[in-house]
Amino acid sequence: QVQLVESGGGLVQPGGSLRLSCTASGFTLEHYAMGWFRQAAGKKREGVSCVSSIGDNTNIADSVKGRFTISRDNAKNTVYLEMNSLQPEDTAIYYCAARQVHLRDAPPCETFYYEHWGQGTQVTVSS
Repeated sequence: QVQLVESGGGLVQPGGSLRLSCTASGFTLEHYAMGWFRQAAGKKREGVSCVSSIGDNTNIADSVKGRFTISRDNAKNTVYLEMNSLQPEDTAIYYCAARQVHLRDAPPCETFYYEHWGQGTQVTVSS
């Protein structure tokens, strides 16, 4: 059974940092393109950053460029999202997603592209 479990969310003050983790079970993550998405209250789910299955090529949203970094540790079957300089507008539920594809190109960071989704972890940025 394919499963993605996110962790690491929480409450943080503006300017703070968090690292989200997404651990996969039921499949080998190295054969999958992976992505982080977020959905704020009343808004559509949007792509934050996505990484290819080969070569770790990434796609990242302009709104988080320079502050967020996606990475993967295939040995741990885990993908991370390092988030720095967090702002109130980053408040959202953050979701991890996966698609089985062998591509070197940075994958689209669009919801339609991904086959499997986690349940999400809440990130709240507030003083």
